[in-house]
Amino acid sequence: MIRSLADAVTAVILAPCCACCNRALDQPTRGAVCGTCWGSIRIATGPLCETCGDALPSWRQMDPLRRCNRCRQAARVITVGRSIGPYEGTLRDILHALKYDRRRSLAQPLAQRMVSAGGLVLEGADAVVPIPLHFIRQYRRGFNQAFELARHLDLPLSDCLRRRRATVTQTDLPEAQRHANVRGAFSMRGRIAPGMVLVIVDDVSTTGATVDACAQVLLAAGAKEVRALTAARAVARLP
Repeated sequence: MIRSLADAVTAVILAPCCACCNRALDQPTRGAVCGTCWGSIRIATGPLCETCGDALPSWRQMDPLRRCNRCRQAARVITVGRSIGPYEGTLRDILHALKYDRRRSLAQPLAQRMVSAGGLVLEGADAVVPIPLHFIRQYRRGFNQAFELARHLDLPLSDCLRRRRATVTQTDLPEAQRHANVRGAFSMRGRIAPGMVLVIVDDVSTTGATVDACAQVLLAAGAKEVRALTAARAVARLP
């Protein structure tokens, strides 16, 4: 009753709008995104690539090893990756609100959906590792969205990576240049126990170049296995 009253008073006095659809929030104390928008997120469903989690065309056209074209053509460093769904529509709008509008309260409900989508990734893992931002970019933004997501997952958080140099945003580069852009960009800033199973966490994965670059560093530091869990996956389709 108290919360309902708070919702009514807030809605009348402040008239906050949904960060996605920009309509007035009926329950503003429950978050910056309305229930309709949360419910409209497109969830990743099978068939999915066993390695990266990208959607496969159909069960009939599927590779016997259940891998997408990209994972068949190039060896991957991670063993398995998953996301809530494709980087489009409402999910993209929510991530934009988190990342660019600094709506950090969206990290927790996003992380809850990442847990639901990433059971295979999180099962048996020892810790989650957020992909770091360069210190200049983090200073300008005020926070690291990957860290905000990782700290709400159901595993210990190991902030053991650092970004050694600033890199061009991956979304601005053609696919062929993305691995070169992040090669050597990450290093360890802390130690990990040998033999750990770690889960790299980020907001969006496109080709997996950044995830693989971080995974290489963690494996060289003694990790047994590295997986990946992202809020969304945006994949440039291969022929």
